[in-house]
Amino acid sequence: MTAPRGKFITLEGPEGAGKSTQAKLLAEVLAARGIGYILTREPGGTPLAEELRRLVKHFKSDREEITPESELFLMNAARSQHVQYKILPALNAGKWVICDRFSDSTLAYQGFARGMDMAGIKSVIRMAAGCCPIDRTLLFDLPPEAGFRRAERRESTAGNYDRFELAGGEFHRKVRQGFLALAEEEPARFRVIRADQAIHEVHADVLEAVNDLF
Repeated sequence: MTAPRGKFITLEGPEGAGKSTQAKLLAEVLAARGIGYILTREPGGTPLAEELRRLVKHFKSDREEITPESELFLMNAARSQHVQYKILPALNAGKWVICDRFSDSTLAYQGFARGMDMAGIKSVIRMAAGCCPIDRTLLFDLPPEAGFRRAERRESTAGNYDRFELAGGEFHRKVRQGFLALAEEEPARFRVIRADQAIHEVHADVLEAVNDLF
């Protein structure tokens, strides 16, 4: 008998919202309950997808910039690899997948913030990941200014050139507005969590947000 499909949990939010920390804490709870899981991220998750992540986040040239269209296609090329080689195999094996960013980030960043056509973006996402429905999305809401103050204190990325972190305050305000708009459109899937609380308080909200999935 095949194992029941695992649960697909995505974590979304602005820069510095604490998604990675909360993903690890949720993973510890799953482990304590004997539930198999994987932790992963987007863009990234497989060797090729990680190479594409490096390009889309850190490419720097005096001769050319990554266009919004190229950014969209690079993100979804990485997503296609990620879904086929990591996410779907884990879900089909009955594991929970905890993913730091997924398709909603594309809608928020390339759609709401870059101003690209939403219908076109959704079509590309369906091609890359249409076979991978999300069970629950945790949106960690935080004003951009607070997120950047946190990001500046991260030792792991200190001094790294990041195209998205350098996009400016207005861009990131649109990203936040986009995420909140998406949450309003799909209240059954989304749970909005205040990310400006203490870590243990955010973790408690995370557990409440996924409790019905156990």
